[in-house]
Amino acid sequence: MWNFWQRGDGYAAPRRGGVTFPNESRSYDATRRAVRFWGYFRSMESSFYVTTEALTRIQPGLNQDEAGFLDAFDSHRDLICATAAKVYAGGSKGSYDLTARDF
Repeated sequence: MWNFWQRGDGYAAPRRGGVTFPNESRSYDATRRAVRFWGYFRSMESSFYVTTEALTRIQPGLNQDEAGFLDAFDSHRDLICATAAKVYAGGSKGSYDLTARDF
């Protein structure tokens, strides 16, 4: 049976992974106590949240306010996105929470 992700020669492209983070937007969500950012797999957008606890683990001594959390996120964006890609590979959901134990 042929699927849309399969070429005519039998090659099947991976269905998971490959999430990218081209959108540099991020925002602080005080209700969730997390910084929200977005990842994309093909045309699908997913929300990711990195908790303030995780940011404090990554950058001890950060200012415990919105600006401090956003600065910590910006300073460690590569690490956070790499971790988010690993979490995403675990299965497809609407949103993903990155906690201190992920780092």
